[in-house]
Order: sequence, then C-alpha cells, then structure tokens
Amino acid sequence: MQDLRISFIQTHLYWEDVSKNLSHFDKKLDQVEATDLILLPETFSTAFSMNSKELAEPMDGQAVQWLQQKAQSLKTSIGGSIIIQENGRIYNRFVLAKANGELLYYDKRHLFRMGDEDIHFTQGQSLLDIELKGWKIRPQICYDLRFPVWSRNKFHALTEGCITADYDLLIYVANWPEVRVSAWQKLLFARAIENQAYVAAVNRIGEDGNGVNCSGSSMIIDFKGDLIWQAQEVKEVIQTITLEKKSLNTFRKKFPVGLDADQFNITL
Repeated sequence: MQDLRISFIQTHLYWEDVSKNLSHFDKKLDQVEATDLILLPETFSTAFSMNSKELAEPMDGQAVQWLQQKAQSLKTSIGGSIIIQENGRIYNRFVLAKANGELLYYDKRHLFRMGDEDIHFTQGQSLLDIELKGWKIRPQICYDLRFPVWSRNKFHALTEGCITADYDLLIYVANWPEVRVSAWQKLLFARAIENQAYVAAVNRIGEDGNGVNCSGSSMIIDFKGDLIWQAQEVKEVIQTITLEKKSLNTFRKKFPVGLDADQFNITL
C-alpha cells in the first residue's frame, strides 16, 4: 500500500508564448524534489487564451514533447492542460506524461461560456481515471469543478470488508480568477467530502492578457474535507506533499457513505 508524493507548481504564465513558458517551467522543475506526480496549471504553455486556432498544437507538438522529455528525464509523471488540435477540433486537454513515455489525456468537459471557451473549443466526451503507483487518479480542468455530477465517485463493496472506488485522488488544474477564489476554495472542499477522496488543485497566479487576475490558492484536501496544505496566495510556490493510502482506506471502511449514494447515468 504505497503512499503518493505529489508536487505543485503555482506560478505566473506568459501570455500566448509557448517557448517562454516552457523555459520558465524548465527552471521551476529543477527545484522540485523527488516526487511521483507534478501538476502544472491549466493551459500552462499559453495561458487561458481564446486564440485557439493559432495556439493549438498536435499531440506530437512542442509542449507535449516537452512534457514527455521532462517526465523521462526526471523519472516521474507530469501533467497540465494544453491547447490541442486533433481531427479538425480544438480541445483544452489535460495531458499526463509518464516516466516510461506513455501519454494519457482528458478533454475538458465543461467549457467556460462566460469567456467564450465554448465557442473556441470542443467539449470533451469522457472521463479519465489514471493508474499510478496503486492509486486511481481522476483529472479535471478548472470550470469542471462547478459540476459535481461529472466528478462523482462510485464505490464498490468487496469481500473481507474492503471498499474500493473509481478513484482515490481528484485533481484540478486551473486558471481560476481571483474575483471568484472563494467559490474555488469552497467547491474543492465539497468535492473531497462528497467523494471521500483526496483533492489536489493547482491554480496559476498573475494577470493574463485579458486583464484577468489569478491569485493561486492551490491546495490539497483530504478525504474527510480537512485541509492538508494551501499555497500562499499571489506567490510563486513549489511544494511536495505525501498522501497516505492506508488512512484513506481505513476511513472509507469505517465510514462507507459512498455505498448509499444514488445511482444514475450521465447522458453525454
């Protein structure tokens, strides 16, 4: 039963400048201690721009290749979202690169209509649950946080009193604005409590090219809804936290509320 070391890079982003952002993260990654998973913010290579046609890259593009190279050289997994073009469509895509070169991805389901993201991007159609060191991890992106049905965990009763779930860790990568940071904080706690899972969320800081300011407030919350760690707002932060699998399993076995959850199907 392995613990999981997870690292956050809370930082500013350079507007629509892939090379400058990748160079920036090169320096940040040099400061990360030994870890199993590194999380970068939403659209970490470009910032949250709606100039999607000009900024989109294929799955063998500059930022994706950079992720693979970094994961292999650091012998860890690294994930963040990138503007991706595939089959004539453009996605806000969370891409996870593993140390062995494997790529896994999730396309953002809920597109931020107030910022016209629904006009410039294509909606994702499926969830992704990642296996890493015996952990099951579900990635989501920014605005997805407001829609609890999409993140709903499902629990399964097994023999010998052991209870398993679809995932153990829910992660969010974001460009969440400072003006609504209170909602960010409250919703992250709610997702942890209702899903009996760790929640890890990384948000950018600084002002983007549209004058929208983000204050960070990256955090990890445990399966009971207790805060494990929160980054100082408006500060560059690199932090590594160890998550315990045994305590998660013990709590789920002792307090199996997930087994009483309502059953439903999501219509896409």
